[in-house]
Amino acid sequence: MKISEWMVNSGVEFGTSGARGLVSAMTDAVCFAYTVGYLKHLEALGEFSPKASVAIAGDLRPSTPRILRACAAAITWMKGQPVFCGFVPTPALSFYAFSRGIPSLMVTGSHIPDNRNGIKFNRISGEFLKSDEAIMRAQDVVLPEGWFDAQGALKIDVALPAVTDVVTDYIERYRHFFGADSLNGLTLGIYQHSAVGRDVLVSVVEALGGKAVPLARSDVFVSVDTEAVRPEDVNLARGWGQEGLYDAILTTDGDSDRPLLADQRGRWIRGDVLGILAAQKLGAAAVSTPVSSNTALEASGFVPSVRRTRIGSPFVVSAMMDAVAEGVIPSMGYEANGGFLLVSDIMRDGKILRSLPTRDAVLPMICALIMAQKYRGGLEELLLILPSRFTVSDRLKEISTERSKAQLQILRDDVPGVAEALGFVAACGPVAHVNETDGIRMIFKHGDIIHLRPSGNAPELRMYVEADTQERAEKLLTQGLDSVAKWLA
Repeated sequence: MKISEWMVNSGVEFGTSGARGLVSAMTDAVCFAYTVGYLKHLEALGEFSPKASVAIAGDLRPSTPRILRACAAAITWMKGQPVFCGFVPTPALSFYAFSRGIPSLMVTGSHIPDNRNGIKFNRISGEFLKSDEAIMRAQDVVLPEGWFDAQGALKIDVALPAVTDVVTDYIERYRHFFGADSLNGLTLGIYQHSAVGRDVLVSVVEALGGKAVPLARSDVFVSVDTEAVRPEDVNLARGWGQEGLYDAILTTDGDSDRPLLADQRGRWIRGDVLGILAAQKLGAAAVSTPVSSNTALEASGFVPSVRRTRIGSPFVVSAMMDAVAEGVIPSMGYEANGGFLLVSDIMRDGKILRSLPTRDAVLPMICALIMAQKYRGGLEELLLILPSRFTVSDRLKEISTERSKAQLQILRDDVPGVAEALGFVAACGPVAHVNETDGIRMIFKHGDIIHLRPSGNAPELRMYVEADTQERAEKLLTQGLDSVAKWLA
């Protein structure tokens, strides 16, 4: 049966970053089949063969160990050697695998609720692209006889190998380039919740000379979305900020490839703003970022080439690679969720920051913290150097992808009319331009932006808003979500 048929039958489809679905749908048989299909595709490319190593790791969701066993079983069935890297950040796994030229996969649902999970596949030197996904769908997979029961549970005993350390080199990447004293004098709160990299983040801060203070560690999985920050997390950060003890608060999403950084007053900073700062700090010649990211990037004027893409790291990676092919380097990119990607090595003062062409949470936070040390007001003052464009986002939950697409088609057929009916025109003026790169992004006469798109990872309709003040952006988001919710009712 082809992987495309497995996807239809199980409901576990490719999202913006890997295969995602309900845990109940991600049976051992499904995960096994997908891993076999992945390896068959790599085998055809010459990137996998019998006895070859395949690095695997996972996040802290309750379902992750079971899925890892199914993936390891598939690697074994294909006569490969699973290398278990433990429960570590996705970028730490990727850095290890890319450096050694071996395939890797990460079992993670990222920021989505723990009743869902996923598998993120990588090639030997970079992320799985949309073209890879299309070819993998066509792979035929037959399950080995007697390995699974009628419910798709793995019957044979497969133990994960001993853990291979990938964290030491990951931490050293930052210490070597930025220096062991680059965060000297800073006291940084580390909001740990259930992020897989919660202890790694403490180690990174300490390796760079900062003082790390762990906060709010959780024994149960907490779904932290760096684009749609929960009210609970807003209140937590504000409370820590009021204590006056921290120069910043740092955290990540579940698999620790997307950052969330708050200033000394406990106000979370948007990931696309962190991306602008990191690109400036690293001297970008080309920056690739989704259409939903803050337009302060263009307004800043520091980067010669800006490339706007669809939402999802595979699209950003493709655009970054195009820049390299054109000789526009260093080439880097980021997403609105803050994950920063570097496809070019950075050389500075005899030190090298090695490329990591997949989302990384640590790099943009370090860049912002180092830049902020030049300002007496810290991060709060640093942000004042950027043009006054503010983005906020949130989502309407339990809206199926099919329903979202159907409603957006209605909007697409009559943008001016529907925008007026939803109250957008009354609030923002007439629609001046529509961008359909990913979803429907409406740019209004006075500069406000409202962008609607179905989530690629969960049954949600996402809304992104940009305005010239934080207050206006938040007001438009609240009003917009309310209007769209009623429209969908």
